[in-house]
Amino acid sequence: MALPRITFPRVALRPTTLNSVVVPRMDGKVILLTGATSGIGREAALALAPSGAVLVLVGRDRAKTDALVAELRAINPAVEGLVADLSSQAEVRRLAAEFLARFDRLDVLVNNAGALFTTREETVDNIERTFALNHLAYFLLTTLLLERLRASAPSRVVSVSSNAHRRGRMHWDDLGLRGYPGQGWGAYGQSKLANILFTRELARRLEGTGVTANCLHPGFVDTGFARNNGRLARLIMALTRPLQRRADKGAETVVWAASAQELTTATGHYFTDCAPRKTTAAGDSVADAQRLWEVSARMVAGSA
Repeated sequence: MALPRITFPRVALRPTTLNSVVVPRMDGKVILLTGATSGIGREAALALAPSGAVLVLVGRDRAKTDALVAELRAINPAVEGLVADLSSQAEVRRLAAEFLARFDRLDVLVNNAGALFTTREETVDNIERTFALNHLAYFLLTTLLLERLRASAPSRVVSVSSNAHRRGRMHWDDLGLRGYPGQGWGAYGQSKLANILFTRELARRLEGTGVTANCLHPGFVDTGFARNNGRLARLIMALTRPLQRRADKGAETVVWAASAQELTTATGHYFTDCAPRKTTAAGDSVADAQRLWEVSARMVAGSA
């Protein structure tokens, strides 16, 4: 059942010292944001809540998700929370089904949930965890919600990638990196390259529908993802802290890509600091983008 439409009073944006993005009013629109309970996802949620949109936040932890929803409802009563472990394809399908049952439109889908795992792990679907969470979850959730996005056009899909794609390459014969034990950073770079290729192909397939697809680099952000990745990862993050952005600064391009009126028809772009940027030649490969789509479709077909 769809949530009732409510007109909300105008509320001032949450002031931050680094947030230079002005979020327009988005009353009546529905935004779905994954990875919302920490890091740039949380900051994006804080910035988008005052827009008046119905804001649906996805988190992995029930307590954290409920706490954030309660916090933001003081600003916008139309904030909802959904819980799912997006590394599991069954959980992604359950999330999509729950969203479709509750909301009659989808104006903005922000694929933000992601992580770096410095040691190789596999998910319940027997897929390398970095690729499963950082790419296949984007692919599966987006394709499951495509009809709702088309029906809500003009609408948009925003996927958070990274400049880490510049050191990534697609290991077509070994996407799970079984032959590269311990190569967590390589798996991360591959997954971020996959985000760009996915966006390229999605934009091509959606041409003329009124649904746009863009991806972005939020900057080198201090999100704390190294806390559970061992001593070396923590050391690297500590040594590079002077180069890291605060999470609210990292969220700027996410919020801009999700809300800027000037991007209503812009599609197929890779953004950094609220401006289009070039990717590597690998990120521009039309053949690889089409190949990744076909491979991804096969990898999620077994979970239907």
